[in-house]
Amino acid sequence: MADKIDLYSDRGAQLKSGVNINAISPLRNKAIRSIVTGIKRTAAVDLAGIEKSLATGAMGGKGRVIPGKNIKLDIVKNAETIRKAVEDMIRVDSGDNTNVKALNGGKQLLVQVPSARIDAAAEYVSSLTCAASATTQAIINQYNVDMFEAPTVKSAVWGQYPQTLDMAGGHVKSIIDIPQKDEGFGYTLRNVMANHLAATCRSSAMNTAALSSTLENAGVQEMGDGIGDQDRTRLLAYAYQGLNANNNVYGTVKAQGKTGTIGTVIHEFVGKAIADGVIKADKKFASGYTVYKTDDVPKWNAYCAAATLAATLVNCGAQRAPQSVSSVLLYVNDLIEKETSLPGCDYGKVQGAAVGFSFFSHSIYGGGGPGVFNGNHVVTRHSKGLAVPCVAAAVALDAGVQIYSPAKTSQLVGDVFSAVDEFREPIKAIAGAV
Repeated sequence: MADKIDLYSDRGAQLKSGVNINAISPLRNKAIRSIVTGIKRTAAVDLAGIEKSLATGAMGGKGRVIPGKNIKLDIVKNAETIRKAVEDMIRVDSGDNTNVKALNGGKQLLVQVPSARIDAAAEYVSSLTCAASATTQAIINQYNVDMFEAPTVKSAVWGQYPQTLDMAGGHVKSIIDIPQKDEGFGYTLRNVMANHLAATCRSSAMNTAALSSTLENAGVQEMGDGIGDQDRTRLLAYAYQGLNANNNVYGTVKAQGKTGTIGTVIHEFVGKAIADGVIKADKKFASGYTVYKTDDVPKWNAYCAAATLAATLVNCGAQRAPQSVSSVLLYVNDLIEKETSLPGCDYGKVQGAAVGFSFFSHSIYGGGGPGVFNGNHVVTRHSKGLAVPCVAAAVALDAGVQIYSPAKTSQLVGDVFSAVDEFREPIKAIAGAV
């Protein structure tokens, strides 16, 4: 592909110029592959949570308490010893890429299993299972727990598993959900809650959008939706929306941030598209209304994708709340269609997802705030790669107004996964690998 882009940081600084869009493909970019592999390899272990569960007998979540099952162990105090034991147990070969770190004074462990454990598996759950097993055995060994109390330690670590499909109420977490919760082929990397993404990127909205967009578009490739004619469409949209290509997103938000609205953002992007030759006037009616045409539909879609994220940042950033993001996704693209007569982002699928999203998040149904949604959800999955990054960015701008906030749902994930530089700042990592 001949398309060239300039890559900019989340603060509008140019990182690389003249980059061929093939270089930011999830199939070619080493940083993206490292992020995807790293996500599969990484689990967060809540040592402080395990210690509390054992001390109180509260295990398995949902108010479950087992009277008489109280074991007082100084787990956090001995975190370094437990860390070393976990590392030794999950390592396959000396010098492999096993990585176990104690964080926040020993309250958590970052556990990255060696690639050999992922490569030799049919699925990606080795990070969860191996981290849980090693932590359980390390605690039992450290404190000489007998055979009668060992199951209690196991329950504190693993939660309700195997009575539940997942480790409900347990203290080992991954950013991606278990295979049984995927809605179809290739949905794993899209099955990441927006709150998890915002917490991982420490509420940097641009980086949150980039991490979401990276995982979404890697998932798109896994689904087979980036094949043939779709390849260029996917890469352009990913570059312009997720990676701030040509500084279109950041530059617009900076210019529009103080007084801008959804409408003024759209006006600016339509103007950019005309100036850049992406669209041009086709026919003017007697009323004065002009319809537009394009010779490059994928490029126009990329501009629409960038406009949708920019409008999200302006609108949700102004109120420091994510609840309006579904309305932004809807009316950004409604305005684009009315202004140009051309289809909006993802050819109507973002707009369509927004209609159902509004209903599920805070209409009659009211099932939950934007932070609990992901690209695997029945409402938001229809637009592949272009809706959820905006949702995640909106959540990153949340000043604490959600009932299910990142602090409530994603504290452990945020504390641990944000310790990995390429997870926390994906734009910089991806640009550095082209």
